This record gives sequence, structure tokens and C-alpha cells, in this order.
Amino acid sequence: MKKVAVIMGSDSDFPIVSGAVKTLKEYGVPFEVHIMSAHRTPEKAAEFSANAKENGFGVIIAAAGKAAHLAGVLAAHTTIPVIGIPIKSSTLDGLDALLATVQMPKGIPVATVAIDGADNAAILAVQMLALSDDALAEKLAQDKMKMKDGVAKKDAAIQEKVAEL
Repeated sequence: MKKVAVIMGSDSDFPIVSGAVKTLKEYGVPFEVHIMSAHRTPEKAAEFSANAKENGFGVIIAAAGKAAHLAGVLAAHTTIPVIGIPIKSSTLDGLDALLATVQMPKGIPVATVAIDGADNAAILAVQMLALSDDALAEKLAQDKMKMKDGVAKKDAAIQEKVAEL
């Protein structure tokens, strides 16, 4: 199975990124977590992404706040999918990071999840890997059924509450 790289621009992003790490662990997907900066260590980021495929990675998740160029820098140097997680900052509530992550030029796509959407980034990475892994695809299908059943139970519970009014 291919690995997922989880790259964050700063250790301050880890409280958010930890959601992705937990999700990848739940699915049994191998991963590595690193800190790299598009602005402070651009050579390291470029080298990592340029060699990611050869090093066994199938997807890169990149989390960054404010200017949030990390996902784009990584995507510019690889052909494997890159998923960006815009991180909420103290100044513009993550809107700056969202726009920097999602507004990529033609030819350098970055799939972008919600601000602080680390769990969905991991699930999207798992879905990408599941295209060639039937066991992962089955785990995803089972989780979708659990969500469906959970909503049905909540609907039944609310119907009882409504009837009691």
C-alpha cells in the first residue's frame, strides 16, 4: 500500500493535523508526518515532493495557514495528488489560507478541504488510495453505512421527542 505524507508548515498546525493522523491510523494507512515551509525551507519541500512517488507515497496532505503556499509548492514538484488543509489563523479566520490553497494556476491542482478540515483530508486521501485497494474501499463503504445508520437512529429518536410534545 502506498503511504500518505502529512506535511505541515509549522508545529503549531499539529493540533489540527492530528485529526488526519488519527483517521489514517484508523484505516491502517501508512504515513509520515513532517514540518516543511514553503517560505523558510522551499528547497526541502521541493526535494521531498519531487521524490515522493519514488519514496512510496501515493498522496500528500499539506496543512498551512496565512499565506499557505505549502500545498502549491509541493504540487508544483510532483505528479501525485496533493490535498491542502487551510489552517485558521488569528487574523483572517483562515480565509487567507483557504484562498491561497484553493486558487492554484492551471496545471498545478491542489484538492482543498474546509478550513481546519484535517479529517476530511485524510478520508479523501484514503479514497484516492482505495481506487487501487479493494480492502480500503470496503472499509470506506462500511463507514458510510455506519454514518447512514447513525442518522437513521437520530431521526427515530427525534421523532419520539416530537411525538412527546
